[in-house]
Amino acid sequence: MIINTNISALSSAKHLQKSQANLDKSLARLSSGSKITDASDDAGGSAVSMKIDDQVKRFNAMKANVGNAISFTQAQDGYLRDIGSALNRMGELALLALDPTKTDVDRTFYNSEYGRLAETVIDSASKGWNGIKLFSPNPLVVTSDAEGATFNIAGIDLTDIMVDIGGNIGSLSPAGIALGNIKDAIAIIASNRATVGANQARLYSVSEQISVTSENLVAASSRIQDVDVADEAAEFAEFNILMQSGTSMLAQANQLPRSALSLLQ
Repeated sequence: MIINTNISALSSAKHLQKSQANLDKSLARLSSGSKITDASDDAGGSAVSMKIDDQVKRFNAMKANVGNAISFTQAQDGYLRDIGSALNRMGELALLALDPTKTDVDRTFYNSEYGRLAETVIDSASKGWNGIKLFSPNPLVVTSDAEGATFNIAGIDLTDIMVDIGGNIGSLSPAGIALGNIKDAIAIIASNRATVGANQARLYSVSEQISVTSENLVAASSRIQDVDVADEAAEFAEFNILMQSGTSMLAQANQLPRSALSLLQ
């Protein structure tokens, strides 16, 4: 029996310190919801999850880009629909002007509306979207993955439309020419709307792929980083009990040297 060195107390203190550290770490995990509270918890997992999180952010940025491209094509389709409506009315006016029972004075009334509609078509064809021309032969370059790869969606060229809506319907002969031009213009608009629809289908497909990939990446990151609360709560209870028992045993160990006093009485 010795007094100067209490081996039992030292051992109890060592175990108590370990239990305290484990309890602190368990508390940190439960309070943060993450099982990696510092890099030492899982060095490899910490690095992998960091790369995955970065990739998820880039996928989110890519999804925003694709979403803007979809909005761009929706604006195109909206203007093309309005141009198509104007052209339909212009074709109707040109056909009415071909009525042999009408005079050129009557045709002048039709020509006035025809001219205003032509101006509407020309104005719509020159519209932009956030500083970018809606209708251009140049393709729109869209990001296709998180590494910055791109793909092109076809541009919409309305140059021929500007030529086809020229002239007037103030007399029979020009009205006949105008009707033929309007029919050609409507065919171009119909073709372009089909192109816009195909572009949108491609963009919607890419957006869906991004969503699926991003969801799976987030799930993978979660498996690495997120704490399982049920398991961690069980460990917390274990470490808490060890803390209490360790504290009690350290108190008991500190009492052992006092037994030596009985030998001196």
